[in-house]
Amino acid sequence: MSSDDMIRTAIRAAAGAGADVPIGAVVFSPSGEVLAEACNAREALGDPTAHAEILALRAAAAKFGDGWRLDGCTLAVTLEPCTMCAGALVLARVSRLVFGAWEPKTGAVGSLWDVVRDRRLNHRPEVQGGVLESECADLLERFFRTQR
Repeated sequence: MSSDDMIRTAIRAAAGAGADVPIGAVVFSPSGEVLAEACNAREALGDPTAHAEILALRAAAAKFGDGWRLDGCTLAVTLEPCTMCAGALVLARVSRLVFGAWEPKTGAVGSLWDVVRDRRLNHRPEVQGGVLESECADLLERFFRTQR
């Protein structure tokens, strides 16, 4: 599956965010099968850690054959992960991260910090950012326009 197709799947997942910021995340198996997908659910769950990436990683880890390790898997997400989510994907041993829009205020994959490439850590996933960037950014712009 192409990176564009992965991000399109994450964009569809973001549609379920309701009152929350529309961010979608999907974990793909090494063979390209969708293991889990999620959208932000902080508002719905009253949980500050209910970011799309965290929810998708949890669900994928429960389903994938190697327990909490997601070796060989790809995480696709519509927005550059924050420090919590970047740290979680490193700890989950995700092999590849593909994301859409850059997040200059809180991004931890190159914008503000670069958690996933920190040489002090024992795992560093392959990263591809800016995939379908304008489509992903448009989701957020439309959402925040309605909030003002």
